[in-house]
Amino acid sequence: MKILLWAAIAVVGIQVVPYGHTHTNPPQTGEPAWDSPGTRELVRRACFDCHSNTTTFPWYAHVAPVSWLLERDVDGGRSHLNFTEWNLPQKHAKDVTNEVKQGDMPPWFYLPMHPAARLTDAEKQALMEGAAKSLGPQDGPPEKK
Repeated sequence: MKILLWAAIAVVGIQVVPYGHTHTNPPQTGEPAWDSPGTRELVRRACFDCHSNTTTFPWYAHVAPVSWLLERDVDGGRSHLNFTEWNLPQKHAKDVTNEVKQGDMPPWFYLPMHPAARLTDAEKQALMEGAAKSLGPQDGPPEKK
């Protein structure tokens, strides 16, 4: 019983840690010149929550420690590639096709709570083709060492 009491106190206590509570979406300053509305929609569905300034934060994004994980993931995603700050250099734009092809994006742990981001094989192919047309030349798979 004491363990449950201390666990409950810990869960309540960590809610006061400020990191992960201020979910903000910075201003959007521009998007790529999408080759089609379909490409934009696929990228929006599968990528924008972490790779744009239009993140939708669900209710559980306000509950620690999940809020900490979400804040870290969104901050990291935006720093690697941000589809709504296209006025700034986006060095990882060339990696979109490879990340989707390898199954690294969207990440597996994101999909259970975001089923709209789960793309069919045909949608993945369309996203990769659209990324190549919209974002410029795409890098091939990394070399094996």
